Amino acid sequence: MTLNPIVDKVLEQLKKNRNTRIKLPANFNFAFDVIDYAAEHHDKTAYLEVSGDGSQVTPHRFSELKKRSNQVANFLKNTGCERGEFAVVILPRIPAWYEVILGSIKLGVVSMPGTNLLTAKDIAYRVNKCGATTVVVTSEHVQKVEQIRGRCPSLKNFIVVGEASGDWLSYEEGLRSESVELARESVGDSKGADLMMAYFTSGTTADPKLVPRNHHYSLAHVTTGAFWLDQRVEDIHWTLSDTGWAKAAWGMLFAPWLLNSTIVLYNGGSFDADLHLKLIGKLGVTTFCAPPTIFRMFAQMELGAYDLSSIRHTVGAGEPLNPEVIKVWQAATGNAIYDGYGQTETVNIVANLPSLPVKSGSMGKAVPGFEVRLVDEEGQEIADDEIGHIALLVTDPVPVGLFDGYYDGPSARNREPFKHGLYYTGDTATRDSDGYFWFVGRSDDVISSSGYRISPFEVESALLEHPSVSESAVIGKPDELRGHLVKAFVILVDGVTGSDELVKEIQDFVKATTAPYKYPREIEFRDSLPKTISGKIRRVELRGDA
Repeated sequence: MTLNPIVDKVLEQLKKNRNTRIKLPANFNFAFDVIDYAAEHHDKTAYLEVSGDGSQVTPHRFSELKKRSNQVANFLKNTGCERGEFAVVILPRIPAWYEVILGSIKLGVVSMPGTNLLTAKDIAYRVNKCGATTVVVTSEHVQKVEQIRGRCPSLKNFIVVGEASGDWLSYEEGLRSESVELARESVGDSKGADLMMAYFTSGTTADPKLVPRNHHYSLAHVTTGAFWLDQRVEDIHWTLSDTGWAKAAWGMLFAPWLLNSTIVLYNGGSFDADLHLKLIGKLGVTTFCAPPTIFRMFAQMELGAYDLSSIRHTVGAGEPLNPEVIKVWQAATGNAIYDGYGQTETVNIVANLPSLPVKSGSMGKAVPGFEVRLVDEEGQEIADDEIGHIALLVTDPVPVGLFDGYYDGPSARNREPFKHGLYYTGDTATRDSDGYFWFVGRSDDVISSSGYRISPFEVESALLEHPSVSESAVIGKPDELRGHLVKAFVILVDGVTGSDELVKEIQDFVKATTAPYKYPREIEFRDSLPKTISGKIRRVELRGDA
């Protein structure tokens, strides 16, 4: 039992028959029905706020979250925010992130989390894509917003967590004047199909797409929490993720709290493997989720020097782990690493389930509630051990947590990935005779590096803005630590000669033009690029040369 009757009903359906078409309540609001319910019926520690140096641990209970999110909802309402409007939220792993997301959910404002690495250009694109009216950021992002606000006419509310000036509103001052009470009937019902929040994809062959997520999406993460993260009421769960990625919604928000676990909220600076390993023991972390990059770093440490005995379940996601790293972690903790698969457009749909044996390197099997297929372009299923498109059968009612198309306006959806009664994920895999899936790669060449998904198109576009670059192509080059690193092949304009100094200049330029993590760590100057007859770059040849 999860101590929440709505969640228990969904779990009961899933456990009775893994292929059941799940029925969800017509009205659902995660902040009211899960957070406030917990505060009123079995108030416990919702999350542990850990200081940057790890010395201070502050517990926050569900009752505090209820009050603070009520204040946020009242504050947003009194600043003029209305149900259905979009709010760009760029906050690090601090309590305000939880409070703003939950307060927005209560009011019906559509929060749009963004990574702290976004540039001014990135923010402008996101604001204008949906006509966002509100930005909630920390002080470090204020100047970025100031640079682009003249190009973003829809913006009207500017809220800063930190010192405010001009027409910026102080988050803390705003909340101090607001009531901790909020009557649910005063904000209206939240239909399960109503828009709740939205995330941007990394972008593949064009600009990043906006993925709308409704209120049912938050409840659908019961599958993520129960069948992959293996959450229990007594657990202390730690997911390592930037708050701007959908992975944060998976492991730092919805899934653990649906199952009433306690979440770790740590906002350190640059990654410190030693401190993270010490915190696992200090906090008594029982379930742990991290991208493969982190596990590769841990594998280089003397793990026997740390107390990792509290961990009972470990999860990895983002890209396959090599067997040696898995072996090292299992020897130190007794834990296999349970890989899984899903997207911004879905919840967890494939996983190494706790009840089944783990096949090292496999994503696992289809999660209860989903019919996952490997198909060709025509929707026909392919044989075992052959590479096919990962696709999800679109049932009636639709699979829980599946989006309904990319956002192209209030009443417009781009449903290009939906065909033949299936949702095509854009990823490819193989499946063995036991039903285990094995990830192969993106059909559109997206690069997975250090847990981030990077679009070659975005990096190439940034490179082409440099005055010395005539043409470029970007690939992911295998890298032991990061999984892949971004490598660029560049043709220079006439009269410019390649040099180490120019490499550094171009790298710095890309960091400033797009998010810093997307810059090419390697640049190779070339006189030409391999292309098809139609003029498209043959990245397969470049990967062979890398």
